[in-house]
Amino acid sequence: MSTGPALTIDGLIAELQTLAQISEAEPPVVTRVVFGEADLRARAYVKGLCADAGLSIRVDAIGNTFARWQGSDAGLAPIGTGSHIDAIPNAGLYDGCVGVLGGLEAIRVLQRLGFKPRRSIELVIFTAEEPTRFGIGCPGSRMMAGVLTPQQALALRDKEGRGLEELRAQAGFTGPLESVALPTGYFHQFIELHIEQGPTLEVEGLDIGLVTHIAAPASQRMVIEGEGGHAGGKLMPGRKDALAAAAELILALETAAKSSGAIDTVATVGVCEVFPGAVNSIPSRVLLTTDVRDIDRERRDRVLAALQAASNEVSARRGVAIATELVNADPPTVCDPAILAALEASAIAAGKSYKKMVARAYHDSSFVSCIAPTAMLFIPCRGGVSHRPDEYASPEWIGGGVHVLARTLAALAA
Repeated sequence: MSTGPALTIDGLIAELQTLAQISEAEPPVVTRVVFGEADLRARAYVKGLCADAGLSIRVDAIGNTFARWQGSDAGLAPIGTGSHIDAIPNAGLYDGCVGVLGGLEAIRVLQRLGFKPRRSIELVIFTAEEPTRFGIGCPGSRMMAGVLTPQQALALRDKEGRGLEELRAQAGFTGPLESVALPTGYFHQFIELHIEQGPTLEVEGLDIGLVTHIAAPASQRMVIEGEGGHAGGKLMPGRKDALAAAAELILALETAAKSSGAIDTVATVGVCEVFPGAVNSIPSRVLLTTDVRDIDRERRDRVLAALQAASNEVSARRGVAIATELVNADPPTVCDPAILAALEASAIAAGKSYKKMVARAYHDSSFVSCIAPTAMLFIPCRGGVSHRPDEYASPEWIGGGVHVLARTLAALAA
């Protein structure tokens, strides 16, 4: 199958740019927080494009949106594709959106070519891949996969204390949250097209990345309680400085990750909140958030164990109290070999250079993989930059990804 003139990359780029204009910030900055006004306008825009393509649309109780191109055998489970369109503050226009609008364009390419799918092809727009509002990523796909229960979802709060129930109702999403979970086998197979969010493909001059594994984080909050006091009045031997203890924990985490024996182990302390935060006051309390990721769960968990051992030692030696709360510990994903084989065959047929690689960022596919065979398809992004306004993927790169995706959807849906 040759996509040829059926692939209208100029139109797709125009749609991506139009979507980017729907933002809470001035262009070129893209900010779309889930259930906000810009998020709702963006959803309406994409749903309109799907309707124009003749797709039937349904929206679940948390806002996950499904746009289906009906196949000739309605009894068969569909082939799924898609991503997200919410965006963190100060983001760019390609993260997630290439997978949604690129997935739609892949369907339209096949329609223009006269392809008749036997299995339906369903485009999914996931709710809230980004953790901006609720502090946890992918609640839409987590609930879809049954990983996040309705009870757990109802406990989610934003920084203003507003809950998921209030916010989804305000956004117009109703119905029982129990209805969001899909049964295993709902999708026959699922593919997510995405920018790499790293530099590998561009540096190596490759068109396509075939994702074999998706690393998953274990995230923790750590609260260190020491004793405050005047910076000049309390002598060093008697201090219980919470920030000094936190500094040791940060370095212990870094050391544990570097000592794992694998390049795929990464660890980050992304938040360090110091109280009272005055230059002449000894810190009495520190909040740390940690993120440890790996494609190997046991190796990742050994890093967590090393951090806990360091926490116990620092607490005893410095006389500070350290409380640790596990926020999430998600399983790494192994992508489906059969889908990867189909993607590889499509890349070869399309004349695209490629390599097999690991996804180190988080994606909705991590959770879809709990209920369906899943794989990811990467395209390059300039400089590996993402989550910034200067995020960029060239029309050539995007077109290559859509070409390979369209071929693969056709092969799987035939």
